[in-house]
Amino acid sequence: MTEPESLPEGVERREIDGQQRLATRGEPVYGEPTEGEWRAWDPTRSKLGAMLELGMDTALEGGDTVCYLGAASGTTVSHVADFAGPTYAVEFAPRPARDLLSVADSRPRLFPLLADARKPETYAHVVEADVDALVQDVATRGQARVALENRQFLADDGRLLLAVKARSEDVTRDPNEVFADVRETLEEGYEVLESRRLDDYHADHLGIVARPRR
Repeated sequence: MTEPESLPEGVERREIDGQQRLATRGEPVYGEPTEGEWRAWDPTRSKLGAMLELGMDTALEGGDTVCYLGAASGTTVSHVADFAGPTYAVEFAPRPARDLLSVADSRPRLFPLLADARKPETYAHVVEADVDALVQDVATRGQARVALENRQFLADDGRLLLAVKARSEDVTRDPNEVFADVRETLEEGYEVLESRRLDDYHADHLGIVARPRR
C-alpha cells in the first residue's frame, strides 16, 4: 500500500475492523465496516477511493464544491458528500438514482440529479458555475468527450478527477492503446497533471487528474 501524499480534510486513515483504512464520517451506505461515526472507504468499490489510496494528488481539500458524473447508487459520492461542500450527483439510470435519494437523506449537501452526463445542457441550470472538482466515473464510450462537454462547470483552477474504464471504450483493444486515445482527446480541453493505472483495485481502469487548459 502506498501512503497518500495528502488527504482532504474530513478524510482520515483510521483503524477499522482491525485494518488501517481510508474513512469519512457519515451514515453507512453499502455495508462498509464502521468504527463510531467513521465509515471505511473501500477502494475496491470506489475509483476515487483507489486514487486516494494510491496517493494521487487530487487537490481536494474538504469543503469543495463538486459535480460528480456517474453517481450510480451513491457508493463513492456518499463519501464525497461526507467531506465536501455542495455535491451535485448526476445519474441517468432511474433505479440507482432512487437509491441515491436515500443516500442524500442524511447528507443535506448532496443533490441527486436524474440526468445523462453526456447531455450537460439538461442540468446546466441546476449545477452552479466554477465547481472545484469534476469527478467522473461513467461506463460508456466517449469518456473523454463527456469530460470535455462538462468542462463548462469547472473553475479555471479546478480539477478533473477521471476514472477511465478501457472495456467501456473498446473491449477488444489493448487497454494501454485505449488510454492513449482517451488522453489525446482529453488534451483538447485539459492539461493532464497525473495519471495512474488503478489495477490494484480496478482492472483495466486509469485514474487521471487534470485541469482545464487555458
